[in-house]
Amino acid sequence: MPAWNPDIYALYRAYRERPALDLLTALPRDLDPSEIWDLGYGPGEQAALLAARHPGARVHGLDSSPEMLERARRLTASVDWVLGDIASFAPERPVYLLFTNAALQWVDGHPVLFPRLASALTPRGVLACQMPLVTDVAWRKTLGEIVATGPWAARLASVEGVRPSHDARDYYDWLAPLCPEIDIWTTTYLHALHGRDPIVDWTMGTTLLPYLDALADAEEKAAFLDAWRARLARDYPRREDGVTLFPFTRMFILARRG
Repeated sequence: MPAWNPDIYALYRAYRERPALDLLTALPRDLDPSEIWDLGYGPGEQAALLAARHPGARVHGLDSSPEMLERARRLTASVDWVLGDIASFAPERPVYLLFTNAALQWVDGHPVLFPRLASALTPRGVLACQMPLVTDVAWRKTLGEIVATGPWAARLASVEGVRPSHDARDYYDWLAPLCPEIDIWTTTYLHALHGRDPIVDWTMGTTLLPYLDALADAEEKAAFLDAWRARLARDYPRREDGVTLFPFTRMFILARRG
């Protein structure tokens, strides 16, 4: 996994928090969890909100980034912050709420992962998940072209970025044997971004990380970013008012175990 920079990740905090808050507000109202895990907690705000909402619950946060762990521990929240990998997540007790916001797109093997997460739930427990859908969007396509065609192509060929999105019906099929109540939907947020290169800034703390980590030379990193900026300027032109419109679609999954 790349080395995460919490400060860069937080550049567009309001936009990144909105889907997490939308997921939180969609949780079943009768849910009274005693054991909660936030998988891929990032800076830790959502885990802290869950702890505040459910003061009687044991709240745990799992993230693979030491940088995010350090940032989360600064919060005044009653959360058990854990450094670990979602792929090997194995809770000691059944979980009443598994919450994961913008994290599972970095994890392989969703046909196995999602049933395994659902099996960790207690009866009537809930898996609440949000992931960006990035497979067919223009900025992802052009990034893939720049990665594959530049002088850095050989060095970036084996870099693992965000995993391709699956169809919503696949997630339903994987979860249905364990979860009789499943709600899956998508929302497209139209972000009005400011700045000279806002999409590069947006992805600098997420999607671009593994590619930039693989390019050790500063000049090559700059050339790589400049090549992508040129493509973005054509596909996402800045308006006369200085705004770059950036549509971003996310998938939401709520699954309740029987």
